[in-house]
Amino acid sequence: MTDRSARWLLTWAAVLAGTFLLLGVAVSAGWQALLDADTTVSDPIAGLVAHHAHVITGLHWAELVTGTIAANITALGGALLLGWKGHPRAGVYFALVTWLTIVSVHLLKALFDRDRPEWQVVDHIIHNGSYPSGHAAWATSIAGSIAVLVSMLVRKAPVRRVMYGALLLSVVAIGADRILLGRHFLTDVLGGAALGGAWVLLVLAFYSPLPRGHARHLEPLLATTPSGKRDLHVVLNPIKVESLETFKAVVSQMAAESGWSEPVWHHTTVEDSGTGQAHDASIAGADLVLVCGGDGTVREVCAELAGTGIPVGIVPAGTGNLLGRNLSLPLYFRSAIDVALNGQDKAIDMVALSGDGVEDTSFLVMAGMGFDAAIMEGVNEDIKKKVGWIAYVLSALKALMFPAMKLEISVDGGEFTTHRARTVVIGNVGYLQGGMPLIPNAAIDDGQLDVVLLYPKKFLSWLPLAFKVLTKQKRSDASLTRFTGTRVVVRSATDVPRQIDGDIISSGKELVCETVHGRLLVRVPR
Repeated sequence: MTDRSARWLLTWAAVLAGTFLLLGVAVSAGWQALLDADTTVSDPIAGLVAHHAHVITGLHWAELVTGTIAANITALGGALLLGWKGHPRAGVYFALVTWLTIVSVHLLKALFDRDRPEWQVVDHIIHNGSYPSGHAAWATSIAGSIAVLVSMLVRKAPVRRVMYGALLLSVVAIGADRILLGRHFLTDVLGGAALGGAWVLLVLAFYSPLPRGHARHLEPLLATTPSGKRDLHVVLNPIKVESLETFKAVVSQMAAESGWSEPVWHHTTVEDSGTGQAHDASIAGADLVLVCGGDGTVREVCAELAGTGIPVGIVPAGTGNLLGRNLSLPLYFRSAIDVALNGQDKAIDMVALSGDGVEDTSFLVMAGMGFDAAIMEGVNEDIKKKVGWIAYVLSALKALMFPAMKLEISVDGGEFTTHRARTVVIGNVGYLQGGMPLIPNAAIDDGQLDVVLLYPKKFLSWLPLAFKVLTKQKRSDASLTRFTGTRVVVRSATDVPRQIDGDIISSGKELVCETVHGRLLVRVPR
């Protein structure tokens, strides 16, 4: 919806506003055919519940929780939440649409001054104007503005469709509540919905919820490339974007606006998920490489460009996006592209990894053995494509009681110590999805590795353990143990599942990890 032209938005806003006015004028002027149709439809519907006290009580509670006060609270709460999540313009848009609808409803009720239906079925009778239905108006405005934001912020089409359906059903349910209680005629509900929809489109035509350019209001950064040379290369996993043409057009437009060259595109393949493409960009003389993909693609590109001095701009497009989250990168495509083009460079650590049956490689986020790797191993890829991170939750529930491992751990060349755990995680960053602080002291630029061992002995032991993690408790005990160092060796008594940055590697007994301080330049928000 946000990509529609102002002309298109204004045209459809005018259609909805015209529908609203036509219905309002018709019922106010006493057009008998419409009034008779209204009565014929609305009266029997209200009669369905007229003698069912419990149903009426439920409908009345629904009326109260979707009233004017609730609409105002929703507008304010939604605006604050969106601002806190880094989308202040979206928050302003949401609140503006809702409050304009509320104010206009109260003014227009007095203007049309239509009597309420005579068959209101609850003791508390409402006497103010019946046209338009306020509940239907702000239900439509709230649902409509949320739909606009969903189209902007939610990447997966199946998830968007489910959310659109839920929003539509909520509007229909609130409209039905008004007719069943005898509060409104059908035309009141339809008019209210048209009014709310008109405000959604009208505000969108004049005020975009899209975030403004990252560097638009900031001083220009000191140039790090020769004057006139700003060669941009993009490594893209094409299956991670919904529309390849649209994504390329957006990147090209934003690059031109920021003074970069026309992007040179490198698509990943099943055989090469980023290494070869990053190498080609490097030898072609790229001044900036923008990578769009999941954590695996990002890791491959960053590993190839580490030590070259070429900054990497990351557009998180996977399910976990752990590196992006820990670098405070926005997950909204346009904002992430903006940071990649106009942000500041930050030197971060990489971690060299080796082990039995594993080619020497590196990672940026975290490596693990045991339960966390079993989660990655058990994810249903079809479910993951449809609902994203929920697939990891389902896999985690199945793997909660992964067998305990007998481990030996050495930190910075020290003697091996023996432990038991269901999972061991070696982290370069500290936060998982949803902001869970698994390793709260970890920093991606401190030259240190942080290790955590989790050992819930029973199924219910996960609850106090989760509390310890969420409250960032630093004290080690039998269920939670932490280590810090620059080189860590973990050995298991038996072969166990292993993962790096969310990608499964072959099962084995050993992982050797060593931090490489300040090895990579990445673009981060200013």
